[in-house]
Amino acid sequence: MPAAAVHSLVSSPSAAAQSFTVDEHAAVIAAIDRCADAVVESWDAASVTDGAAVVGPLRACLAEHGVLDALTAVLADAVEAAGYTLRATPVAAPPYVVVTSRGPVCRATVADGRLLLRFRAFELTDENEYVRGRSGDAMLDVDLV
Repeated sequence: MPAAAVHSLVSSPSAAAQSFTVDEHAAVIAAIDRCADAVVESWDAASVTDGAAVVGPLRACLAEHGVLDALTAVLADAVEAAGYTLRATPVAAPPYVVVTSRGPVCRATVADGRLLLRFRAFELTDENEYVRGRSGDAMLDVDLV
């Protein structure tokens, strides 16, 4: 039985997708971490107030290291692990893969709604400053909405 099928048998669709992604795509998660760290290192301070100082450099780093393209496979695998099928082949562009000021977001429309994979590499503080957020497996939130 494929690993994705095993994950989908043991939990909710979003939990199955999250577990599978963490188990099978650790290299992509690590690459997102490295890119997020590189973005922070490019800043003159520990935080920035302009989301463009996150999005542009993060997108460039992810593209340079092949992560945007890899996220299409991550999304396809997560959808399968959740027990769904994609209606179309995802591409490394909206609506499937988007780089936001919080990090990459992958989304797919499935039979029960929309499966979202959010890599929360950055956070917005109460002072409206972007700072480095979670890292590693803790960065990933998967929801079926």
